[in-house]
Amino acid sequence: MDSSKPAKVVKDVVEAAAGKVTDVLTPDVPGAPGSAPPPFDEPTTPHGPLPPKEEQGAPDTRTPTGAETGVPKIAKGQQGAFLTTANGARLRDTDHSLKAGPRGPVLLQDHHLREKITHFDHERIPERVVHARGAGAHGVFVAYGTAEEVTRAGFLKKGTETPVFVRFSTVLGSRGSADTVRDTRGFATKFYTDEGTFDLVANNMPVFFIQDAIKFPDIIHAGKPHPDREIPQAQSAHDTFWDFVSLHTEAQHHTMWNMSDRGIPRSYRTMEGFGVHTFRLVNEAGATVLVKFHWKPKLGVHSLTWEEAQLIGGIDPDFHRRDLYDAIESGAYPEWELGIQVFPDTPEETFAGIDLLDPTKIVPEELAPVQAVGRLTLNRTPRNFFAETEQVAFHLGHLPPGIDVTNDPLLQGRLFSYLDTQLTRLGGPNFTQIPINRPHAEVNDMLRDGFHQHAVHAGVAPYRPNSLDGGNPFPAGDRENAFVDTPVTVAEAPKVRAAPASFDDHYSQVRLFWLSMSPVEKEHIIRAYTFELGKCYHQAIKERQLQCLANIDPVLCEQVATGLGLPAPKPTVPLAEVQPSPALSQVGREWPADGRMVGIVVDADSDLDGVSEVRRAVFAAGMVPLLVAAHGGTVGDLPVQRTFATGRSVEFDAVLLAGAPAPAPDALPARDDKAGAARSTTVDPRVLLLVEEAWRHAKAIGAWGAGAEVLRQAGVAGTPGVVTGDAGAEVFGAVQQLMGAHRVWERFPASVS
Repeated sequence: MDSSKPAKVVKDVVEAAAGKVTDVLTPDVPGAPGSAPPPFDEPTTPHGPLPPKEEQGAPDTRTPTGAETGVPKIAKGQQGAFLTTANGARLRDTDHSLKAGPRGPVLLQDHHLREKITHFDHERIPERVVHARGAGAHGVFVAYGTAEEVTRAGFLKKGTETPVFVRFSTVLGSRGSADTVRDTRGFATKFYTDEGTFDLVANNMPVFFIQDAIKFPDIIHAGKPHPDREIPQAQSAHDTFWDFVSLHTEAQHHTMWNMSDRGIPRSYRTMEGFGVHTFRLVNEAGATVLVKFHWKPKLGVHSLTWEEAQLIGGIDPDFHRRDLYDAIESGAYPEWELGIQVFPDTPEETFAGIDLLDPTKIVPEELAPVQAVGRLTLNRTPRNFFAETEQVAFHLGHLPPGIDVTNDPLLQGRLFSYLDTQLTRLGGPNFTQIPINRPHAEVNDMLRDGFHQHAVHAGVAPYRPNSLDGGNPFPAGDRENAFVDTPVTVAEAPKVRAAPASFDDHYSQVRLFWLSMSPVEKEHIIRAYTFELGKCYHQAIKERQLQCLANIDPVLCEQVATGLGLPAPKPTVPLAEVQPSPALSQVGREWPADGRMVGIVVDADSDLDGVSEVRRAVFAAGMVPLLVAAHGGTVGDLPVQRTFATGRSVEFDAVLLAGAPAPAPDALPARDDKAGAARSTTVDPRVLLLVEEAWRHAKAIGAWGAGAEVLRQAGVAGTPGVVTGDAGAEVFGAVQQLMGAHRVWERFPASVS
């Protein structure tokens, strides 16, 4: 390939590979992710790697000691037209692990899986490859005893208290990225049980992008920033992500969850958690059931609006981390109930026609209710972020007696990957000896030496059987509650790289999720798809994803296509007939408002006695009042926490107006951009902006006394969720009632039903 003529090479390669091009590179418009536009259909004609873009360079090709080699810079890149192993052996398939039959367990002999996963696991040092941006907290789990019939796990026996450490995280961003990006969130819990550590590695979405762990490097490579420019950070609104998910349609269910409000939670405290996989529980009699794990937040599920997320990303990139730690410090301890959906352990491993081994599927709660088995309370923040939150290591193979895995091919691969990744990230095999990872059970494992070995082992015989150490350690039996790998029969089958036919349904549950949304939530999903696809450079990728949306719902497809200025394609598969699941919607219920922030706008002329009474009432309700004034210090005897210059509406869950502050001396566009053009000679423009934003984000607003004038000038008086009254306590009482629904939903317009 003649790299001196990149334009000709690109043209020849694209024409040979696809025969047509659905969009063109525009030299005057930068931002194309690759050196050639992609065709609509997946390319199938083999050809060599495309040349680099014209503006891309590379380091000199020198030896380790600095000598010139004379080798062209392009020689450092990948070579050849075909997929190979690291040793150059050509591969037929990289989408399916080697299994004992389509539904059987993954085989350890799968050298391609091991090489691919191992290499992927060691791509980042020392930052986590995924879930790099995280926040952790300590707490306690108390079991209700309601799971004793289905599992012998000791930590689930009634009244048992188990210390825990929980790490919340985003998936795609680096450690320095913002909290409020649209992304999946991790919800990993380490239970320090007296029978060994149990790691429940969950997400805030119950489905995953892929069905087989061998594809995990592919989806993460696609979702991460483009490798040439390292942008965009912590986002899926770019070509490589949508290129992958539009070609790999099993990702559409997770993508729909991500485009919904679930992709931008209001707080870790208002976020559900899901174990994603199906696990097997074993009781004292040896009987088994299949289960899915759920975390249900005490405060309900609540999300940010897209505008709030963008504003917060600039104002406070640590918003979720700060909210978590502030809540714990103020005594508003975050709480979740752990629940399980229970299914019979049948040979088919299905329930209501849903394949329980497919991690891209859910079982609607209306078909299998979530049964509460215990309560988690987070009550301590880390003392040292690195020593605890950064070094904590989770592994799905950390299982206590009574909990076992299934043949879910994604879970099977993760059982290898999570252990393997610690070798590089934490410097060796002794990562369990780091204080945050140490078990709260006796350890006598016969494992010796290695990097970072902190134990000082006694004895001379770390093997079994032995007589020199008196036979110690001894194997445990049933009386000692030893862990038992459930003796599940593996069906006789040939080794194949394949998936069961039930994994082929990529659209019915996505349609179920869409039809379960309220009109407001549907509008937000349409907006998210339109924004994300609008950020893609290539028309072909937009058109391909629109085809996926057409196979989910015609209304969704048409609305997104309209926003993109493209025609809406027709479905290529029959639309599934599904029954909506109300449990999937975030709208329509009421929740506690513990730990919420209430902004109270005051000035020297305000009813300060009324403000004092409201502050006491807010504290008594388990929320935090923040006084907002023209300057810091105090107003009267009341402390000011925010000023018109430093405060912003997105910090507050509700706004109260105790006065109508006149423009302060610094209410100048040159001094504070929020001042903008003066819209009023009597009210500070930043107060008007605060009220307008809070109203636009459907937050409860209340005013008394002169504060009613602010509502009038902002143009929101008399609208839904805006309360006025004669006294502050009266107004706050009404606002508190409104906050139970999280937002004043009727304020959001909806054009779809």
